[in-house]
Amino acid sequence: MLGRFQRLFTALSPLSSQPDDAWAAAELRVEELLLYRAMDPRDRDHAVRVAQRLLQRYPEAPGSVVRAALLHDVGKALRPYHPLERILTGLWCPNVEIEPLRKGFYGAWQVRQHHPIYGARRILDLEVAALVREHHQPQSLWGRRLHEVDAEF
Repeated sequence: MLGRFQRLFTALSPLSSQPDDAWAAAELRVEELLLYRAMDPRDRDHAVRVAQRLLQRYPEAPGSVVRAALLHDVGKALRPYHPLERILTGLWCPNVEIEPLRKGFYGAWQVRQHHPIYGARRILDLEVAALVREHHQPQSLWGRRLHEVDAEF
């Protein structure tokens, strides 16, 4: 419950610091950097914190896992995902179809529920894409580790 209140505060407040985009740029491939830069600054900040914590905890993490951590929420960049939508979809999100991506709250529910798939579809590296796809329902060792670190923020 504390995590939900922290996310609520983050969604409503201006970003207190800029994401470390230079650090992310050094880790990502050119085509991945374009995807990363399309993300909301709050999502980029979250992604950098997840990737850096992952490396602190698992210094042996392969580059593909670090890149997946930086891109795990890239599917949210497909449509504007306003703070109020983030809050309300975090409180309640019905099961919705993946396609077609719609406007309004239905579209926000789609982004909330299906952003791992939306993001994975845009990533060229199949290993990174697989980790992004499974980051909410981990199936691999590194997917579980990514999910574990992501859940802390």
